[in-house]
Amino acid sequence: MATIKHLTSKNSNYAAAESYLTFQHNEYTGLPILDEKGRPKLRDSYLLDTLECGESSFAMACLLANRKYGKNGRREDVKTHHYIISFDPKDAVENGLTMERAQALGLQFCKDSFPGHPAIVCTHPDGHNSAGNIHVHIVIGSLRVRTVERQPFMDKPCDWEAGKKHRCTSAMLRHLRVAVMEMCEQADLNQINLLEAQGDHVSEREYWAQRRGQRRLDHANAKLAAEGQQPTQTVYQTELDKLRKQIYAVLNKTTTFEEFSALLMQEHGIAVKESRGRLSYCPPGRTKFITAKKLSKKLEKEQVLTALSQNIQLAAIIQPSSKKKPDKIRKLVDIQANVAAGKGIGYERWAKKFNLKRWSQTLILLQEKGLTSEDALHQRIAELQTQHDDALAVVKDMDARMASLKELRGHLVVYRQYKPLAQKLQTVRNPAKFKEQHRAEFAVYEAACAYFKANGLRTLPDLKKLDAEYQTLSSEKNGFYTRYKKAQIELRELRTAQQNVEAFFRKEERNHAVPQQEVK
Repeated sequence: MATIKHLTSKNSNYAAAESYLTFQHNEYTGLPILDEKGRPKLRDSYLLDTLECGESSFAMACLLANRKYGKNGRREDVKTHHYIISFDPKDAVENGLTMERAQALGLQFCKDSFPGHPAIVCTHPDGHNSAGNIHVHIVIGSLRVRTVERQPFMDKPCDWEAGKKHRCTSAMLRHLRVAVMEMCEQADLNQINLLEAQGDHVSEREYWAQRRGQRRLDHANAKLAAEGQQPTQTVYQTELDKLRKQIYAVLNKTTTFEEFSALLMQEHGIAVKESRGRLSYCPPGRTKFITAKKLSKKLEKEQVLTALSQNIQLAAIIQPSSKKKPDKIRKLVDIQANVAAGKGIGYERWAKKFNLKRWSQTLILLQEKGLTSEDALHQRIAELQTQHDDALAVVKDMDARMASLKELRGHLVVYRQYKPLAQKLQTVRNPAKFKEQHRAEFAVYEAACAYFKANGLRTLPDLKKLDAEYQTLSSEKNGFYTRYKKAQIELRELRTAQQNVEAFFRKEERNHAVPQQEVK
């Protein structure tokens, strides 16, 4: 999916923008990377064009506009606006997106959205995350150099008159998001709804904190590996990311909001509060709550209640029964160990009531399933483990087959799209020049041919048959996944019940052993 991001700069050195786009820079410090002779190193690949600059450079066009209209002379003035359009990494393979095509889309987007502003449009083949996503940088001077025709998204005279500064308002950002969505739809590229938050909200600050933390962790793990030690952690998590995962873990196994909030506090010490119809979360060690909006769209009130209701429906499908089910089986608390660790008498009273309730639920569960003997319980657990492992193996096998079909389909689409280009290569006067002009297209075309050859595909399959086979595998996988999930839930319950039985009888043995020691 394509996304758009906006940044501002107050740097009066307008040449720095073009320098950043054309030369390599350290992603953490922002300083240019130098070669062995102390000169800045050019980027390996990029495409760059300017708009509204005439015969001048971007920097000169901006300086001339500032002098003409007497603007941007103060230090706190915004000198340039930087927009970044990042395309889906899959577009390069599935939809034939190349750097040349992305540059053309970026140029047209800039002409339509920022008319009258000096601009640089530059396309890079990859980003900081090394995901292979082609992205376009659009840097515009904040001052408009000519009056333009009023567009529907312009609401004030300063939006089209010469000598006025660009305004990046919420309405403008909304228009730009809609424009990106329409651009991707017309170009047959992958796209999501940019007008609504999607999944986790990762701010610029958290993104770079994760990058820096991962770099420090990688260096520490490299030292451990050199010393012959095994690293204990390979992926760095920010505090907000840990908080999200803890909340998700509890949300996936609860069915009511009361149970959700109580279990969050019990397992992770996270407090939940509702204010004006919005949820906020406070992890241990903090006094200020964090709004759900800053964490994830999925953790807002409406989405949380929807997830809880879906959990209720899933439980009804997986474990249908006319009888009323007891609460979820949980492990008994080791009261003696916790009291010895410093828990007070209040905790001991609560734990006794808790254990009594859990023990009664354990007995009800075992009686309902007819597993009142130890041998029957062990046998049922072994049967469920076999069902669980068999269903999981089938699901993983189907996942691998579906991934293989998806990969084959992607190469097939690329092959059919660029086959006419490869045939044209045989008839042009200068094949070397023609191939250089379409180097990216031939690269993906040859990769598709190599894939077919490596897999022994002499006759290429039909796209419709591939899609039908994929849908069949998907429906079969869903059936096996339901069996796997059903066995997993029952297996988890019976293992917990088994641990509770063993803990109860260990407690009884200790209680009988104490008087015998006193008699001695």
